[in-house]
Amino acid sequence: MAEAVTLEQISKTYDKGHVQAVQDISFSVGEGELFGLIGPDGAGKTTIFRILTTLLLPDSGKATVAGLDTTQDFRQIRGCIGYMPGRFSLYQDLTVEENIKFFATLFGTTLEKNYALVKDIYEQIEPFKKRRAGKLSGGMKQKLALCCALIHKPKVLFLDEPTTGVDAVSRKEFWDMLKRLKEQGISILVSTPYMDEANLCQRIALIQEGKILSIQTPANIIAAYPEKLYGIRADSLSKLQRDIRGFPDTLSCYAFGQYLHVSFKSVGGSEEIQHFLEQKGHQHIEIKPVIPTIEDSFIRLVNNNPANSSTSRQHG
Repeated sequence: MAEAVTLEQISKTYDKGHVQAVQDISFSVGEGELFGLIGPDGAGKTTIFRILTTLLLPDSGKATVAGLDTTQDFRQIRGCIGYMPGRFSLYQDLTVEENIKFFATLFGTTLEKNYALVKDIYEQIEPFKKRRAGKLSGGMKQKLALCCALIHKPKVLFLDEPTTGVDAVSRKEFWDMLKRLKEQGISILVSTPYMDEANLCQRIALIQEGKILSIQTPANIIAAYPEKLYGIRADSLSKLQRDIRGFPDTLSCYAFGQYLHVSFKSVGGSEEIQHFLEQKGHQHIEIKPVIPTIEDSFIRLVNNNPANSSTSRQHG
């Protein structure tokens, strides 16, 4: 598979070198691939996107988009990519229709010329084409921004946390649209803090504190989880967490919805924990095996790669 995006040991600092945003980042995105950059706020996702879209220069390393160097060929790159930044950045006082025409004009094209590409999206916003962009709902703003990013039929589409702040229905609709775009051969790099969205990508890179923890398919990342994982709950979750963390055989313990997700150092730990908790006075104890998720895998990788407290960052 040819590569649509490559990063080779990209590093970037802010605040005169005192804040490490990303460090020695390397990965690639294949042509026609839907690739996810998964991590919490401040992990370095937006910095990577700004470098790839030629808005920032890296301190070191090399990156290419559509075979073009991001530092030397920035003008050509800007003409062949689509970019949705994390915050809604269209003209709030222009109507839906005016925003689309404006961005089409910038790229020397028209809505009609590339209508087949944006048809599914445009049909959803067309009833509001006379409405000012600032008056749209979060989901409609998202679709308008995507339509404007696609209006010139880009080779590579960059979506920086596109579903943050929108409702669950709009999130699902948006990912359905991405699947259809991928089928048309567009390479897509999307970032998100939502671990459940990782399963919707072909491959993902888990990122924390400016470093890549793992790059794999979602299924392979989950399959690599080495320990048995248990869901445990009782009457008092906070006391339960304190007591389980004090249990000598506990390897990891963290809150996960209404349960604690717990793994043990030895096979016998899961059998002994019931008696231990009863002795601590817990009631209505429930212990069950659970299948690890992307979030479980991410937490484990973070715990196995403790962050250096001196490198805490303020930039995404």
